[in-house]
Amino acid sequence: QVPLVESGGGLVQPGGSLRLSCAASAFTFNYYAMSWYRQVPGKERELVALITSDGGTTQYADSVKGRFTISRDNVKNTMYMQMNSLKPEDTAVYYCNAARGSASYWGQGTQVTVSS
Repeated sequence: QVPLVESGGGLVQPGGSLRLSCAASAFTFNYYAMSWYRQVPGKERELVALITSDGGTTQYADSVKGRFTISRDNVKNTMYMQMNSLKPEDTAVYYCNAARGSASYWGQGTQVTVSS
């Protein structure tokens, strides 16, 4: 069973929106802080947004503040990221991560391409 599965990526024009989802299984979702990372070829994976296990605290990279919103549903074991006002520089593979102490899970990634 794959612990994390992302979906919702795709091709969108600049200024458009996408909603990413990350469905969790095989671990106790509401014990884990959840994050979205992104990576472009030749660069390190970078943290985009983070949400605590209870959803009470969120953090964002400066580059996405005011445009992206991270959220989670601990009943559905799913994390989301609403991405608005997308820019070409948001183009990347987006990965979700679950972390608790030394335990960490990664999804397989979903491609987001922002282009006209």
